[in-house]
Amino acid sequence: MKHKVAEIIVGYRPNKMKNTVSVVSSEKAYQVFLDNWDKKTICLQEQFKLMLLNNSNEVLGIKTLSQGSMKATIVDIRVMFALTLKSGATAIITAHNHPSGKLKPSQPDIDIFKKIKEISHFHDINYLDNLIITEEGKFSFMDEGY
Repeated sequence: MKHKVAEIIVGYRPNKMKNTVSVVSSEKAYQVFLDNWDKKTICLQEQFKLMLLNNSNEVLGIKTLSQGSMKATIVDIRVMFALTLKSGATAIITAHNHPSGKLKPSQPDIDIFKKIKEISHFHDINYLDNLIITEEGKFSFMDEGY
């Protein structure tokens, strides 16, 4: 008797554009995230996004990992690292918005940052930064010494 099981498929299609974007600062990461954020929802709903980068810190792509309420969003770190490893990324930057406009990190923001940093280190992936963004500005965990 044959047992049928589900086939697991994870896809990735790299961008073959000649003009790639290199991220060399938190300000550049902020601008790239902001350019790829839905401006109609940035002040309405929290979203958590992942930026995948290669060895030259060129952006391979950005993936929205979760979309939540006005006050919170939950990210599945297992999915985040499945995508990171499948893409061949050697570095990542994460970001989420605060619809309130406040840039101060909450304790859950700090906790998720530490957890991602620990898992990144285990997988030999550079976790370059975690940003909290609004249309008016950003908070960079790395710039602030986290």
